[in-house]
Amino acid sequence: MRKSLLRMTFRQLQIFRSVCDNLSYSRAAEEMSLTQPAVSLQIRQLEELLGQPLFDYVGKKLYLTDAAVALQRAGADIFGRLESLDMQLADLQGSLQGQLSLAIESSAKYFVPHLFAAFRHEYPEVNLQLTVTNHAQALKRLSANRDDLLIMSRVPSDMNLEFLPFLNNPIIAVAPPEHPLCKQTALSLQDLTPWPLLVRELGSGTRQACEDYCHQKRAHFAHTLEVGSLEAQCEGVIAGLGLALLPRHAVRRELQYGALRELPVTELPLLRSWCLVHPRGKYLSPVAQAFFAFVRSERSQINALAERFAGPGPESTPGS
Repeated sequence: MRKSLLRMTFRQLQIFRSVCDNLSYSRAAEEMSLTQPAVSLQIRQLEELLGQPLFDYVGKKLYLTDAAVALQRAGADIFGRLESLDMQLADLQGSLQGQLSLAIESSAKYFVPHLFAAFRHEYPEVNLQLTVTNHAQALKRLSANRDDLLIMSRVPSDMNLEFLPFLNNPIIAVAPPEHPLCKQTALSLQDLTPWPLLVRELGSGTRQACEDYCHQKRAHFAHTLEVGSLEAQCEGVIAGLGLALLPRHAVRRELQYGALRELPVTELPLLRSWCLVHPRGKYLSPVAQAFFAFVRSERSQINALAERFAGPGPESTPGS
């Protein structure tokens, strides 16, 4: 190993990590309670130790070089090991302590806080850092090893991943209660196609799954409206802008109070599995190991939680 690498300090790696996260020297300086020249000096010293530049400026924007990406991964591993050591020392004292860094696709954000609450009931000294992303962003975070674990659907087969399916994520068709389709007792996906369909942004796993499924069923929507979140889709349907295919967990309250109706489409719900994912061979901290073991062993408790999120079906919705 190069002797120069042994002269790197944890403080330099912390500053480097902040610059990577913020893509800005000034914001990193603010975050680290330093001056911008002090941040610049630490980065220059790191570059001298590595013998390569870490950042490029293109059009006043900061970009990571290949050396920076490599150092970012090594730094994540180093700090992860230190946090794991802290957890192990706490474990030796008789309690599991530390922080779980968890990234989730947005369709899971309604259920996962309740799942973590059940886990934290058993391990009250564990904290949570939760990041909500779309599918494309989740894949980037996997590649960069940014999180302890991820929760996602559609686990890619071309990445070397360990994954644990643990719960179905049913996708249903919804409409405002006054919509003409709500008077029907049975519908096909093709019956929905004359109306506008509200869809998520490109990169959304739910959007891709729905598009693939509709294509398979030869249900082609001529008019779609793109919105950037599940909440915007829900509000758009309530406002009468169109229909939507949404995770049932995401609209359980609107279904319960009658603001939305689940349409009785014979080809739905579309069932996908939420999976707990990490790169194969990744070293998991004691907290991450405990959470993985909890999800694997507490299926009955997880299913009981999921029942609370089921929402009324189309046959039991008010007014049907």
